[in-house]
Amino acid sequence: MSQLNDIPSSVLQFYTTASYPCSYLPERLARSQVATPSHLIDTSVYGELVQAGFRRSGAFTYRPYCDDCRACVPVRLVVDEMVLRRTQRRSWNRHQHLTATQHDLYYHPEHYALYLRYQAKRHSGGGMDRDSREQYRHFLLPSNVDSKLIEFHENRHLRMISIIDKLSDGVSSVYTFFDPDMPQASYGTYNILWQVNLCRALGLPYLYLGYWIKNSRKMAYKARFGPLQGLMDGQWLPLPDDTGHKNEPD
Repeated sequence: MSQLNDIPSSVLQFYTTASYPCSYLPERLARSQVATPSHLIDTSVYGELVQAGFRRSGAFTYRPYCDDCRACVPVRLVVDEMVLRRTQRRSWNRHQHLTATQHDLYYHPEHYALYLRYQAKRHSGGGMDRDSREQYRHFLLPSNVDSKLIEFHENRHLRMISIIDKLSDGVSSVYTFFDPDMPQASYGTYNILWQVNLCRALGLPYLYLGYWIKNSRKMAYKARFGPLQGLMDGQWLPLPDDTGHKNEPD
């Protein structure tokens, strides 16, 4: 992981959590490094933290800090160099009828209902399919940075919600959930391509996609988008060509 020398550590403190079960690799333990206090992490500071491999969950800003594992690689897309695969081009064309609107972060019962349906179908048994309203709010809606909630509608039907952060050098994809009952849809792929286009419209070079984990199906799909850079030994470098994976976030 990169050093924190360039981050205003005079106003931030960093602590390491106790070990907990890894959400992505079975039978492994994970730890995180957490940046505090959260109220001092504004858009400028958070942008520097993202460049150092951090991301956020609500007001919780963290990066993997495991003792004997470096499987989590922070990744970002170089948007002006992106090359679409055939399936991605089809996904983009298939969902051109979706209407996207940007909002400040806010709670709506329809969003929460869609979230529960998505978790029940896509991540059943993971615990998030039983999230209360307050757990949902705590996970997605607190933010001290320039965050937006994107609604995607089709003929007045809500199909997808995406939370993003706008940074000085790119957009950070926070979380996306969508209608899981549309078997011909590929909303996940379309959403990443939509965010790439947003970066281009804003003149921003990167789309930050969180962590790529080669041996985790939940995360490995990110290598289907490229060119992808990974933060390795403190430097953003192109990922090797053998990182591709058949699964996409559809």
